[in-house]
Amino acid sequence: MEQTLRILSQSASKTVYEASNETGEMLMTEYRVFPGIRLVYRDVHMLRYACPDNDTPGVLEINHCREGRYEHRIGRQYYYLSAGDLSVSCSAGGEAFYPTSHYHGISVVIDPGKAPECLSCVLDDVNVRPSALMEKFLTAQSCFIIRSTESLGHIFSELYTVPESIRMGYLKVKVLELLLFLSSLDTGLSQTQAHTCPQSQVRLAKAVCSYVCADMSRHITIDQLAEHFQVSPTLLKKSFRNVYGDSLYSYVRTQKMLTAARLLQDTDRTILDIAGECGYDNGSKFSKAFREVMGISPRDFRSRKDLPLESVRLERENAFEGSF
Repeated sequence: MEQTLRILSQSASKTVYEASNETGEMLMTEYRVFPGIRLVYRDVHMLRYACPDNDTPGVLEINHCREGRYEHRIGRQYYYLSAGDLSVSCSAGGEAFYPTSHYHGISVVIDPGKAPECLSCVLDDVNVRPSALMEKFLTAQSCFIIRSTESLGHIFSELYTVPESIRMGYLKVKVLELLLFLSSLDTGLSQTQAHTCPQSQVRLAKAVCSYVCADMSRHITIDQLAEHFQVSPTLLKKSFRNVYGDSLYSYVRTQKMLTAARLLQDTDRTILDIAGECGYDNGSKFSKAFREVMGISPRDFRSRKDLPLESVRLERENAFEGSF
């Protein structure tokens, strides 16, 4: 898989990267908060990303998922983050996988060999040692995962909204707050097991996804898929949900509507023709499904073709969140 990584802008404390390959694009905005400590905003619209060889392995990586889904592989273990999850792990480089091709989150990357031995040198009362955090979270298991608590939610919600004019000073305060919080966190609260999926299920789920998405016009049932892959329907459904965080039906419908949206934007094909390619022989059923996924009718979406697809999806997600 060919991949390009280019620097869009760079300063003493900030670098903006754009990565792209055949599966999509990712924007990374990196801030060098302290020596050996980086904070990276990741806006991902790709399926796979091969980490560059110069990414330092063996560093402590704290990930917070705001939206989407992220697969983190360590050896033969697969861990999954969804919205609101936080993980602490040893970064091993390799390939990152985003099952829904959609992810927004923050990574705090700490290289204990370059970071201050104790962050009390930055603020007297912050008695946090990066090496101690490594020992605390990574001795018993390869990855520590927890759902966002009220305190963690407060820390990260402000990180996503801080104005650029005060960002660097604010990031320093919030990173210290995060590390202080983690240093006092009870590791017994770990929910790692609930976010782990065995390799056999991962392979099955990805094979099913590739098979189904290869031809969006097909109508195929769970029982037919189970027979094709020679597994039980229960195992197939469980494996798929563990990896993609959604039912097979819901995931495939969303992918069909995203495919339809791109065709509406990029071609002059009729709506009925596009509906047929996505497996709908009834225009009204297609329009209903499109509206449920995208929050707008196919006709209205086409009239707004000057807007990026992500903008329309974001409007829909914000409206959905506001309805609760």
